[in-house]
Amino acid sequence: MNKDRRARIEKIKEALEDLRGQIEDLQSEERDAFDAMLESLQQSDRGQASEAAADALQAAYDSADEAISSLESAAE
Repeated sequence: MNKDRRARIEKIKEALEDLRGQIEDLQSEERDAFDAMLESLQQSDRGQASEAAADALQAAYDSADEAISSLESAAE
């Protein structure tokens, strides 16, 4: 791999790292909101939707993390 493509990969990786951080913040906020709900609310449709959103955001975070790792491998 040449220097130009490595530099492009690095820029993409940095952008993904920023997005991963934003996703992490959102996931944490959603999880905190769910945890702050009364147990009866956690069992409601609203609570279940909140928990599902937190889980989906965690999956997005994990996917971004995997993409970053793959970019690092590609640049080696």
